[in-house]
Amino acid sequence: MSTPSIIAIDGTSASGKSTIGGLLAQRLGYIFFDTGIMYRAVTWVALARGVAISDEEAITRLAENVVITVERPHVDDGRQYTIRADGEDITWEIRSPEVDAAVSPVSAYPGVRAALTAQQRRIGRQGDIVMVGRDIGTVVLPEADLKIFMDATPEERARRRMLELRARGANPKYEDVLAAIIRRDKYDSERPIAPLSKANDAIYLDTTNLSVEEVLERVLDLVKGCDCWENERDVD
Repeated sequence: MSTPSIIAIDGTSASGKSTIGGLLAQRLGYIFFDTGIMYRAVTWVALARGVAISDEEAITRLAENVVITVERPHVDDGRQYTIRADGEDITWEIRSPEVDAAVSPVSAYPGVRAALTAQQRRIGRQGDIVMVGRDIGTVVLPEADLKIFMDATPEERARRRMLELRARGANPKYEDVLAAIIRRDKYDSERPIAPLSKANDAIYLDTTNLSVEEVLERVLDLVKGCDCWENERDVD
């Protein structure tokens, strides 16, 4: 079996999909593209420029005009890539609690999704790529060779997000982070445009009790076409 050229990894917030996607791409020598950063970048720009998140028309115009670039890391600070909006490095800014709280409605606007999805498709169809997001396997690249849907319990995902924020100097309360995770799950799964959902032919992978190394090993087995589990469409 040949190595899949287009690999789509979707999943819930803080389920580990970006970490695994980056490691997988590095191992395969593929491009790594976390599509969620584009929505986060638009959200950060809107907040920075004082554009009301509720102003769908203004947010859509911004998405159509802001220049978002994804580059190789130019600073050794743990980043997987450098994100710029109109030339400004906003790599860590897009991971702020403020962006976390506002990105879901921004990503639900049809005009924003249309503007960014078109770019994502062009990039993805070039092949030899690992694309990470919430609708890669269902909307952006339904023709992907391998589709994986990653998830974990809300409690575990809140713990991971809290550790990530603390590593960057923030001091959030666990209860607040958990509430934000649950709120975003509900919003993303219920939005009318490209809701968060597992593609019918995607492999479900629960990462709750797995280390990064264990998850990567299971994903690599899938890439190699290894039939290692009793039910390869529902991996716990």
